[in-house]
Amino acid sequence: MRMTRIKAAGLFLAVTFPAAGALGAAQPATRIPAEVVQLTQFGPAVGVGVVALLWPGLVRALFAGRGHGRPARLDPALAVTAVLITTASAAAYGVLSGDVRFTRPSALEHPFALIVVAQLIGACGEEIGWRCFLQPLLRTRFGPLASSVAVGAVWGAWHVQVFAQDPVYAGAFLLGAVSMSVVLGWALEEVAGTGTRLLLAGGFHALVNLGMLLFMDEESGAVPPMVLFGASCLVAAVVWTVARARRAPARIQPTSPTLEHVR
Repeated sequence: MRMTRIKAAGLFLAVTFPAAGALGAAQPATRIPAEVVQLTQFGPAVGVGVVALLWPGLVRALFAGRGHGRPARLDPALAVTAVLITTASAAAYGVLSGDVRFTRPSALEHPFALIVVAQLIGACGEEIGWRCFLQPLLRTRFGPLASSVAVGAVWGAWHVQVFAQDPVYAGAFLLGAVSMSVVLGWALEEVAGTGTRLLLAGGFHALVNLGMLLFMDEESGAVPPMVLFGASCLVAAVVWTVARARRAPARIQPTSPTLEHVR
């Protein structure tokens, strides 16, 4: 079973990276505006689909979640965290730069309602791979913190375009990716069912993306806003880690009850 998990993780990554590149290269031909949704976001979904062709039982078990998962419910703390990350980043940037940036939704090139829906769909295209497949797969061998850090590092590296930016920018982005992955890892711990996990992870992801779209200009390659964003994400990750470690110290061991008989 261990070799199956290793092979599944390797295949997922081997497909996800080039699939994202191919989808990104094809986007101009589709005439879908990148501001609305980036097709690269569906690379992880393609990776999961390919793994499911070879090991459908494994994917079903991971999607089902652990047997002791709590009932499906939305966690308001996760949405609040997404809002606070953006608020803290934008406020700090405004104080340091003297420029309070805000892009009115009506000033965007495309209808904001369309962008919101598309951003959620795109975020779910990513999160079905990162938080619904890879995170629970690694969680069968490692605790929530270690597995979240590992997923966050891969998730950050998957955004290969950031490495063309300033090294400080790239480092801050990776810090933000790992930190957000830690927040999601704790928030999704013991949440059973792909639908709920996907909605929670995708909603958090989309909220952060929308907040940065409206209040920050890190997409320009500017270093200060990205550094502030990474720092805000790190603070959020520390708060979640301390809170969850105090609340349930005995529940952080690796578990895999639903995978023991999967071949």
